Amino acid sequence: MKSKKIKSAIFPVAGMGTRFFPATKASPKEMLPIIDKPLIQYAVEEAVDAGIENLIFITSSDKMSIKNHFDKSHKIEVELEKRNKIKELELIKNILPKNINCNYIIQAQTLGLGHAVLCAKSVVGDNPFSVIL
Repeated sequence: MKSKKIKSAIFPVAGMGTRFFPATKASPKEMLPIIDKPLIQYAVEEAVDAGIENLIFITSSDKMSIKNHFDKSHKIEVELEKRNKIKELELIKNILPKNINCNYIIQAQTLGLGHAVLCAKSVVGDNPFSVIL
């Protein structure tokens, strides 16, 4: 039996981050900076380096900063280009390789890790996947 290549990674990031209070009261723990980038970016880079093409973030409605970090920001890109800040422009344009697909699933209630993983079933189906904590 031939095994399928793992192309999807689930990132369960819906929790409140209470162990980091008060630092995480207004900013998700996944977005706390480590040197020059948010913690979640290190995990995503590791997944991409391992061949993952589908990133599935199980999140909550108050954590849009994670989505905003990985999405294209036309307004910022235009402003950087106007100011001739080419290095900064390339940095934000290349947060993710172009072949990477991001999915964001809102977990209405945080019911634990198992429930978070189950929330991704509609995206991963019966295919193998990884869970990155």
